[in-house]
Amino acid sequence: MNENNQGDFSVETVFSIIDPHQLRDQKLLNRLSKLINEMILHHFDQLIQLLYRIDVDEMKLKKILKDHPAEDAGMIIAQLIIERQVQKINLRQKIENRLNDAFDEESW
Repeated sequence: MNENNQGDFSVETVFSIIDPHQLRDQKLLNRLSKLINEMILHHFDQLIQLLYRIDVDEMKLKKILKDHPAEDAGMIIAQLIIERQVQKINLRQKIENRLNDAFDEESW
């Protein structure tokens, strides 16, 4: 992943990843962090809408930002976004596995 080519990178890139291991890539985290910092500076309303859409825990975010005021807010938010996406992927996989198991049991 070319970290300098920010033009073709968006939050949608993160949404399109279905492998949780890929979401833990440091380059992806760095690019997302830069994008979030740009949103903080220039598109804050869009960032707020994005966080609601992704369903990032608002209270958790506020607490982490308050507890770590000297840390990069973009990086903190990017980590929470990735954490939430991993949770969603894992939940989908559990549901799919349960549905497949139920289907297999009914096949007998």
